[in-house]
Amino acid sequence: MFFFLAALSAFSVGMLSMPILIKVLRKAKIGDTPGGRKIHTSFIPSMGGIAIFIAALVAMAIWAWQFSLPDIRYLLGAIVIMFFVGLRDDMVELKASQKIVGQLIAVILVVVAADIRIKDLHGFLGIDELPLLVSYGFSAFVLLALTNAFNLIDGLDGLAGSMALLVFGFLGTWFMLQGLESYAVLSFVFLGSIVAFLAFNWHPAKIFMGDTGSLMLGFTQGALILAFMEHNAALPAGDFMHFKPVFTVGIVLMLYPLYDMARVFARRISQGKGPMSPDKSHIHHFMMRMGLRHDQVALTLGALQFGFILLIFLMGDLSDHIALPVISFLALFLGYRLDKITVKYVKRKVQKQPRVLELKSRNTAKKHAKASVEAKELQSSKINLN
Repeated sequence: MFFFLAALSAFSVGMLSMPILIKVLRKAKIGDTPGGRKIHTSFIPSMGGIAIFIAALVAMAIWAWQFSLPDIRYLLGAIVIMFFVGLRDDMVELKASQKIVGQLIAVILVVVAADIRIKDLHGFLGIDELPLLVSYGFSAFVLLALTNAFNLIDGLDGLAGSMALLVFGFLGTWFMLQGLESYAVLSFVFLGSIVAFLAFNWHPAKIFMGDTGSLMLGFTQGALILAFMEHNAALPAGDFMHFKPVFTVGIVLMLYPLYDMARVFARRISQGKGPMSPDKSHIHHFMMRMGLRHDQVALTLGALQFGFILLIFLMGDLSDHIALPVISFLALFLGYRLDKITVKYVKRKVQKQPRVLELKSRNTAKKHAKASVEAKELQSSKINLN
């Protein structure tokens, strides 16, 4: 009941603040205009992450003081830093190097100061405890990857918010059941604020979260996943909600963003482009070409992500050596089938459409026909030409 009230508080603040933010951003003309890689057709305010941040902050101020927060004080500070990195990038675009430096500061706070990191692979690939520096480096890399993978999927109404909803819902419930109240309340306040955001971001969207929201949410999810992995691994075997494939569960929780990032980078590199070159090769772009609406794509991908989370419950007693290959094979197979179906559909759609030369000849014929009709009308009309 307590955590439900915390989520409800964040939801209420988000619902009250979001319309105000939309009005302010519209007046300031801060948002995304159609054209280029944008797939919307009208001006939409961005930076909805501001309202998500405010809602979570207010709810934390109301409820979190009841718990001992020293274990997450550095995490909270890092989330604030990541929020301002995204805010600055939305207001005045940062260079990639500048953005990475800002992200690294937040990552160091979590990995080094808060000691939220991957300390042990628990026998995966024959590796157990990691040396301290290796642990720092590997954890920082994983956290940066999770943050930016989530940032990259924020290109469709309701998609990023739906994915975050699943992650925070799973983690909040797990932390609550394990008695990790500070992590649980943090997860639930973000859950509530995201539900409020989705009410305005669902298709047709009235606001986007922008980097202000996507970097902050991606980073928060990544940090909480690292915390989950370590606390889950510390549970005795057979304990309630203990997952044996520790590494696999962490991947599954962010499977769609990670798969989409890997897929896009691989395609760009194979085409001789830089991995960060902007294009329309994301999965949601492919699905849009099939004629699906924003909400249909978000629901489909959200259902697939939810299905993988359910699957990991069934594989909870298997080792990473079994669970990870199975999950990887399913993800690659579904991605391969999606690409094949999309390409086939687009080719069929193109074949049904008239070719450019045919359209030009038709237009020319129409113009000639119109001109001849006008000439005939002119000859037959009674006009004084003197």
